[in-house]
Amino acid sequence: MTNNIVLFAPEIPSNTGNIARTCAGTDAHLHLIRPLGFSLDEKHLKRAGLDYWDQVNITYHDSLDDFMEYLPKQARLFLVSKFADKMYTDIDYTIECDDYLMFGRETKGLPEKFMRENMDKCIRIPMTDKIRSLNLSNSVAIVLFEVLRQQNFSGLELTHEYPHDKLK
Repeated sequence: MTNNIVLFAPEIPSNTGNIARTCAGTDAHLHLIRPLGFSLDEKHLKRAGLDYWDQVNITYHDSLDDFMEYLPKQARLFLVSKFADKMYTDIDYTIECDDYLMFGRETKGLPEKFMRENMDKCIRIPMTDKIRSLNLSNSVAIVLFEVLRQQNFSGLELTHEYPHDKLK
């Protein structure tokens, strides 16, 4: 069972860097669907991901169609959108299969036609109507950590020894 984060045409390098760092820290596989709104060597992207880029499992896809062809038939795809009826907490993420959580670009979200064709796969994070959307990297963390919580944080170290404890 692998958790996958899919970013459709991300535009802001610091968001993608933060998401990459989250993926490294949770062993989630990151998928980036082109076009990207930045160069992969931008300093903001590298700074946000810090020195964890070599710890991130990343797959690049040239288009949404390419990604959909790549998607394993037995996998589950969830589209995170403010237009969904189901909340992200309504899903059982403990089912033994690979889950793919797809997030749209920061300014436009996911393509409308694609969303309409896949409404049964749409989930949302509740929020007020005072804003258009939550920050992309925050949204990824919110949904991914619900998935991990339901999976009892399997594969993640739950305790860390505080460095100063070694001095005692």
